[in-house]
Amino acid sequence: MQGPRTYTVDEAHKALEHYCAYQERCHLEVQKKLQSMGMIPIAIDTIINRLIEDNYLNETRFAMAFARGKFKIKKWGRQRITRELKMRDISAYNIKVALQEISEDDYQKTLYALAEKRCAAIKETNSFKKKKKLVDYLLYRGWESHLVYEVVSELVDG
Repeated sequence: MQGPRTYTVDEAHKALEHYCAYQERCHLEVQKKLQSMGMIPIAIDTIINRLIEDNYLNETRFAMAFARGKFKIKKWGRQRITRELKMRDISAYNIKVALQEISEDDYQKTLYALAEKRCAAIKETNSFKKKKKLVDYLLYRGWESHLVYEVVSELVDG
């Protein structure tokens, strides 16, 4: 019976180049991937440094792509995006840069469209319960509470 596959530093580096070229990755993902490949800490550091030097790994670029994608595709608010980036050990500076990818105009329009769509889908007749369901939904998606309450009162009380 054969044990787990072992990699040389060069083989692991090549594999991680493909891993990073396929989609933007953060340092934490790359580190976990290398650990799962059985690489020792010194090899992990060496490979990560080479990936950064060769521009396969760039946390600012990752954070910007992450924020754009989660906002446009999943309709997440700034708070959820910030929380998710923090969980990936992204610096406060890179989070700030990433959030600038979202225009204020798009942000407002997206929140309103999302709230409208969800409001129409909630089959609750009691306006208080309907409001609560809509607020909970939007807060869970990471939209700021003051914006959520504004849009919900406009839609439900209208």
